[in-house]
Amino acid sequence: MVFEGTIISSLGGSYKVAADGREIICSARGVFRAKEITPLCGDRAVISEEGSSAVITEILPRKNEIIRPPLANLDCMVFVISTCEPAPNIPLLDKFLAVCEFKGISPVIVFTKTDKQSADSYADIYKSIYPTFCVDNSSGRGCEDVKAALKGKFSAVTGNSGSGKSSLLNNICPELGLETDEISRKLGRGKHTTRRVDIYKLDCGGYIADTPGFSTFETRKYDIIMKDELADCFPEFEGYLGKCRFIDCSHTKESGCAVIEAVESGKISRSRHKSYVEMYAESAKIKPWDIKPKSKQFGTKQS
Repeated sequence: MVFEGTIISSLGGSYKVAADGREIICSARGVFRAKEITPLCGDRAVISEEGSSAVITEILPRKNEIIRPPLANLDCMVFVISTCEPAPNIPLLDKFLAVCEFKGISPVIVFTKTDKQSADSYADIYKSIYPTFCVDNSSGRGCEDVKAALKGKFSAVTGNSGSGKSSLLNNICPELGLETDEISRKLGRGKHTTRRVDIYKLDCGGYIADTPGFSTFETRKYDIIMKDELADCFPEFEGYLGKCRFIDCSHTKESGCAVIEAVESGKISRSRHKSYVEMYAESAKIKPWDIKPKSKQFGTKQS
Protein backbone atom coordinates (compact mmCIF):
# COMPACT_ATOMS: atom_id res chain seq x y z
CA MET A 1 0.00 0.00 0.00
CA VAL A 2 1.31 3.43 -0.96
CA PHE A 3 0.14 6.64 0.72
CA GLU A 4 1.28 10.10 1.83
CA GLY A 5 1.98 11.29 5.37
CA THR A 6 3.83 13.88 7.42
CA ILE A 7 7.07 13.15 9.30
CA ILE A 8 6.55 14.20 12.92
CA SER A 9 9.70 12.87 14.60
CA SER A 10 13.12 11.41 13.90
CA LEU A 11 14.21 8.44 15.99
CA GLY A 12 17.85 7.67 15.23
CA GLY A 13 17.40 6.77 11.58
CA SER A 14 13.75 5.85 11.90
CA TYR A 15 10.90 8.27 11.36
CA LYS A 16 7.43 8.58 12.85
CA VAL A 17 4.91 9.53 10.18
CA ALA A 18 1.35 10.73 10.76
CA ALA A 19 -1.06 9.53 8.09
CA ASP A 20 -4.78 8.80 7.94
CA GLY A 21 -5.26 9.24 11.68
CA ARG A 22 -2.45 6.90 12.71
CA GLU A 23 1.27 7.14 13.43
CA ILE A 24 3.66 4.77 11.68
CA ILE A 25 7.35 4.07 12.29
CA CYS A 26 9.21 4.10 8.97
CA SER A 27 12.73 3.67 7.68
CA ALA A 28 14.14 5.74 4.81
CA ARG A 29 15.63 4.39 1.62
CA GLY A 30 19.42 4.50 1.46
CA VAL A 31 19.20 6.51 -1.76
CA PHE A 32 18.37 9.60 0.31
CA ARG A 33 21.80 9.51 1.93
CA ALA A 34 23.49 8.93 -1.44
CA LYS A 35 21.71 12.00 -2.84
CA GLU A 36 22.42 14.07 0.31
CA ILE A 37 18.73 14.37 1.15
CA THR A 38 17.83 14.35 4.84
CA PRO A 39 14.16 13.78 5.72
CA LEU A 40 13.02 16.51 8.13
CA CYS A 41 10.19 16.81 10.61
CA GLY A 42 7.34 18.42 8.72
CA ASP A 43 8.22 16.79 5.41
CA ARG A 44 5.38 15.42 3.32
CA ALA A 45 6.49 11.95 2.30
CA VAL A 46 5.34 9.01 0.21
CA ILE A 47 5.21 5.80 2.24
CA SER A 48 5.24 2.24 0.96
CA GLU A 49 3.84 -0.19 3.52
CA GLU A 50 3.90 -3.96 3.25
CA GLY A 51 2.79 -5.92 6.29
CA SER A 52 4.68 -4.60 9.32
CA SER A 53 7.31 -2.82 7.22
CA ALA A 54 6.98 0.83 6.13
CA VAL A 55 9.52 2.73 4.04
CA ILE A 56 9.75 6.39 3.01
CA THR A 57 10.23 6.28 -0.76
CA GLU A 58 9.89 9.94 -1.70
CA ILE A 59 10.14 13.37 -0.09
CA LEU A 60 7.61 15.73 -1.67
CA PRO A 61 8.57 19.35 -2.55
CA ARG A 62 9.06 21.60 0.48
CA LYS A 63 7.49 25.04 0.72
CA ASN A 64 10.17 26.12 3.22
CA GLU A 65 12.97 24.73 5.34
CA ILE A 66 15.14 25.66 8.29
CA ILE A 67 18.16 23.61 9.25
CA ARG A 68 18.62 24.44 12.93
CA PRO A 69 16.20 23.29 14.21
CA PRO A 70 15.69 20.86 11.29
CA LEU A 71 12.10 21.48 10.17
CA ALA A 72 10.23 21.76 6.88
CA ASN A 73 6.86 23.05 5.67
CA LEU A 74 6.21 25.31 8.64
CA ASP A 75 2.98 27.30 8.63
CA CYS A 76 3.87 29.43 11.66
CA MET A 77 6.89 30.39 13.74
CA VAL A 78 5.98 31.46 17.26
CA PHE A 79 8.48 33.89 18.78
CA VAL A 80 8.30 33.92 22.58
CA ILE A 81 9.68 37.19 23.93
CA SER A 82 9.90 37.96 27.64
CA THR A 83 9.35 41.56 28.74
CA CYS A 84 12.19 41.17 31.25
CA GLU A 85 14.71 38.63 32.53
CA PRO A 86 15.91 38.52 29.74
CA ALA A 87 15.02 41.84 28.16
CA PRO A 88 13.73 41.76 24.58
CA ASN A 89 16.24 41.89 21.76
CA ILE A 90 14.12 43.76 19.21
CA PRO A 91 16.72 43.99 16.39
CA LEU A 92 17.26 40.22 16.55
CA LEU A 93 13.51 39.61 16.54
CA ASP A 94 13.10 41.85 13.49
CA LYS A 95 15.83 39.94 11.67
CA PHE A 96 14.08 36.62 12.29
CA LEU A 97 10.72 38.07 11.29
CA ALA A 98 12.23 39.14 7.97
CA VAL A 99 13.63 35.65 7.44
CA CYS A 100 10.17 34.19 8.07
CA GLU A 101 8.66 36.57 5.51
CA PHE A 102 11.35 35.60 3.02
CA LYS A 103 10.68 31.89 3.51
CA GLY A 104 6.89 32.09 3.56
CA ILE A 105 6.46 31.29 7.26
CA SER A 106 3.78 33.26 9.13
CA PRO A 107 5.17 34.77 12.35
CA VAL A 108 3.25 34.86 15.63
CA ILE A 109 4.65 36.97 18.48
CA VAL A 110 4.00 36.16 22.14
CA PHE A 111 5.18 38.47 24.92
CA THR A 112 5.54 36.75 28.30
CA LYS A 113 6.14 37.78 31.92
CA THR A 114 3.52 40.49 31.60
CA ASP A 115 2.82 40.02 35.32
CA LYS A 116 6.29 41.48 35.98
CA GLN A 117 6.45 44.18 33.32
CA SER A 118 3.93 45.49 30.81
CA ALA A 119 4.40 44.44 27.19
CA ASP A 120 2.24 47.24 25.78
CA SER A 121 5.12 49.31 24.38
CA TYR A 122 6.45 46.28 22.51
CA ALA A 123 3.05 44.96 21.43
CA ASP A 124 2.20 48.37 19.96
CA ILE A 125 5.08 47.95 17.49
CA TYR A 126 3.86 44.64 16.10
CA LYS A 127 0.13 44.18 16.67
CA SER A 128 -0.84 45.88 13.40
CA ILE A 129 1.63 43.70 11.46
CA TYR A 130 1.49 40.21 13.00
CA PRO A 131 -0.72 38.24 15.37
CA THR A 132 0.63 39.49 18.71
CA PHE A 133 -0.29 38.20 22.16
CA CYS A 134 0.56 39.25 25.71
CA VAL A 135 0.40 36.35 28.15
CA ASP A 136 0.95 35.63 31.81
CA ASN A 137 2.22 32.06 32.08
CA SER A 138 1.77 32.00 35.85
CA SER A 139 -2.01 32.47 35.55
CA GLY A 140 -2.46 31.20 32.00
CA ARG A 141 -4.00 34.49 30.88
CA GLY A 142 -3.87 34.86 27.11
CA CYS A 143 -2.59 31.34 26.41
CA GLU A 144 -5.89 30.09 24.97
CA ASP A 145 -5.76 32.90 22.42
CA VAL A 146 -2.33 31.71 21.30
CA LYS A 147 -3.61 28.15 21.05
CA ALA A 148 -6.53 29.26 18.87
CA ALA A 149 -4.12 31.01 16.49
CA LEU A 150 -2.23 27.73 15.97
CA LYS A 151 -5.27 25.54 15.35
CA GLY A 152 -4.80 23.17 12.43
CA LYS A 153 -1.29 24.41 11.61
CA PHE A 154 2.24 23.05 11.79
CA SER A 155 4.05 25.54 14.02
CA ALA A 156 7.36 25.87 15.81
CA VAL A 157 8.04 27.87 18.94
CA THR A 158 11.37 29.54 19.67
CA GLY A 159 12.76 32.13 22.04
CA ASN A 160 15.68 32.96 24.28
CA SER A 161 16.47 30.78 27.26
CA GLY A 162 14.29 31.91 30.16
CA SER A 163 11.66 33.52 27.94
CA GLY A 164 8.95 31.10 29.07
CA LYS A 165 8.70 28.82 26.04
CA SER A 166 8.17 25.65 28.02
CA SER A 167 5.72 27.35 30.38
CA LEU A 168 3.72 28.58 27.39
CA LEU A 169 3.62 25.08 25.89
CA ASN A 170 2.53 23.63 29.24
CA ASN A 171 -0.35 26.10 29.29
CA ILE A 172 -1.30 25.29 25.70
CA CYS A 173 -0.92 21.53 26.22
CA PRO A 174 -1.05 20.78 29.99
CA GLU A 175 -0.57 17.06 29.36
CA LEU A 176 3.01 17.68 28.15
CA GLY A 177 4.45 18.51 31.58
CA LEU A 178 7.59 20.03 30.06
CA GLU A 179 10.52 20.94 32.26
CA THR A 180 10.66 24.71 32.73
CA ASP A 181 13.72 26.88 33.09
CA GLU A 182 13.06 27.29 36.81
CA ILE A 183 12.91 23.53 37.36
CA SER A 184 16.04 23.10 35.24
CA ARG A 185 17.97 25.50 37.50
CA LYS A 186 16.80 23.69 40.63
CA LEU A 187 17.99 20.39 39.17
CA GLY A 188 21.34 21.91 38.22
CA ARG A 189 20.87 21.28 34.50
CA GLY A 190 21.94 24.71 33.32
CA LYS A 191 20.10 27.44 31.50
CA HIS A 192 19.00 25.73 28.30
CA THR A 193 15.93 23.64 29.05
CA THR A 194 15.16 22.64 25.46
CA ARG A 195 17.95 20.54 23.96
CA ARG A 196 16.32 19.05 20.86
CA VAL A 197 13.31 19.43 18.59
CA ASP A 198 10.17 17.80 19.94
CA ILE A 199 6.84 17.84 18.09
CA TYR A 200 3.54 17.64 19.94
CA LYS A 201 0.02 17.14 18.67
CA LEU A 202 -2.42 19.88 19.67
CA ASP A 203 -5.84 18.76 20.85
CA CYS A 204 -7.34 21.57 18.75
CA GLY A 205 -5.68 20.16 15.63
CA GLY A 206 -2.21 20.61 14.19
CA TYR A 207 1.29 20.11 15.56
CA ILE A 208 3.75 22.33 17.39
CA ALA A 209 7.52 21.91 17.63
CA ASP A 210 9.45 22.99 20.71
CA THR A 211 12.88 24.11 19.55
CA PRO A 212 16.15 25.36 21.04
CA GLY A 213 16.55 29.11 21.48
CA PHE A 214 17.20 32.05 19.18
CA SER A 215 20.93 31.37 18.96
CA THR A 216 20.23 28.13 17.07
CA PHE A 217 17.46 29.38 14.79
CA GLU A 218 19.15 29.32 11.39
CA THR A 219 18.22 29.06 7.75
CA ARG A 220 20.50 27.82 5.01
CA LYS A 221 23.39 30.18 4.38
CA TYR A 222 22.40 30.57 0.74
CA ASP A 223 18.94 31.85 1.77
CA ILE A 224 20.34 35.35 2.15
CA ILE A 225 17.97 38.27 1.75
CA MET A 226 19.49 40.51 -0.88
CA LYS A 227 19.14 44.27 -0.40
CA ASP A 228 16.63 44.59 -3.25
CA GLU A 229 14.39 41.95 -1.64
CA LEU A 230 14.56 43.22 1.92
CA ALA A 231 11.80 45.85 1.78
CA ASP A 232 9.31 43.15 0.76
CA CYS A 233 10.12 41.36 4.04
CA PHE A 234 8.71 44.28 6.06
CA PRO A 235 4.92 44.03 5.48
CA GLU A 236 4.20 47.51 6.82
CA PHE A 237 6.27 48.99 3.96
CA GLU A 238 3.94 47.54 1.32
CA GLY A 239 1.61 50.52 0.95
CA TYR A 240 4.55 52.88 0.37
CA LEU A 241 6.76 50.93 -2.03
CA GLY A 242 6.75 52.37 -5.52
CA LYS A 243 5.72 55.82 -4.27
CA CYS A 244 9.20 57.23 -3.62
CA ARG A 245 10.75 60.05 -5.66
CA PHE A 246 13.52 57.75 -6.93
CA ILE A 247 12.82 54.40 -8.57
CA ASP A 248 15.90 52.82 -6.99
CA CYS A 249 15.17 54.21 -3.50
CA SER A 250 16.74 52.10 -0.76
CA HIS A 251 14.34 53.50 1.89
CA THR A 252 17.28 54.19 4.19
CA LYS A 253 18.05 57.93 3.86
CA GLU A 254 16.83 59.33 0.53
CA SER A 255 14.76 62.51 0.32
CA GLY A 256 11.32 61.93 -1.10
CA CYS A 257 11.20 58.38 0.30
CA ALA A 258 7.60 57.42 1.04
CA VAL A 259 8.71 54.87 3.64
CA ILE A 260 10.77 57.44 5.56
CA GLU A 261 7.88 59.90 5.39
CA ALA A 262 5.64 57.20 6.90
CA VAL A 263 8.19 56.74 9.69
CA GLU A 264 8.26 60.49 10.36
CA SER A 265 4.46 60.63 10.53
CA GLY A 266 4.28 57.68 12.92
CA LYS A 267 2.70 55.24 10.48
CA ILE A 268 5.75 52.97 10.57
CA SER A 269 7.63 52.20 13.78
CA ARG A 270 11.02 53.91 14.12
CA SER A 271 12.52 50.80 15.71
CA ARG A 272 11.33 48.64 12.79
CA HIS A 273 12.80 51.06 10.27
CA LYS A 274 16.06 51.18 12.22
CA SER A 275 16.23 47.37 12.05
CA TYR A 276 15.58 47.56 8.30
CA VAL A 277 18.40 50.08 7.80
CA GLU A 278 20.84 47.89 9.74
CA MET A 279 19.85 44.80 7.78
CA TYR A 280 20.09 46.70 4.49
CA ALA A 281 23.65 47.74 5.32
CA GLU A 282 24.55 44.09 5.94
CA SER A 283 22.85 42.92 2.74
CA ALA A 284 24.57 45.63 0.68
CA LYS A 285 27.91 43.95 1.44
CA ILE A 286 26.79 40.69 -0.15
CA LYS A 287 27.70 40.07 -3.78
CA PRO A 288 25.74 37.70 -6.05
CA TRP A 289 28.75 35.39 -6.34
CA ASP A 290 28.84 35.03 -2.54
CA ILE A 291 25.55 33.12 -2.62
CA LYS A 292 25.68 29.35 -2.91
CA PRO A 293 23.33 27.72 -5.42
CA LYS A 294 20.16 26.08 -4.18
CA SER A 295 20.47 22.51 -2.96
CA LYS A 296 18.83 19.54 -4.61
CA GLN A 297 15.19 19.93 -5.48
CA PHE A 298 12.85 17.68 -3.60
CA GLY A 299 10.00 15.75 -5.13
CA THR A 300 11.89 13.67 -7.66
CA LYS A 301 10.69 10.13 -7.25
CA GLN A 302 13.33 7.91 -5.71
CA SER A 303 14.11 4.59 -7.37
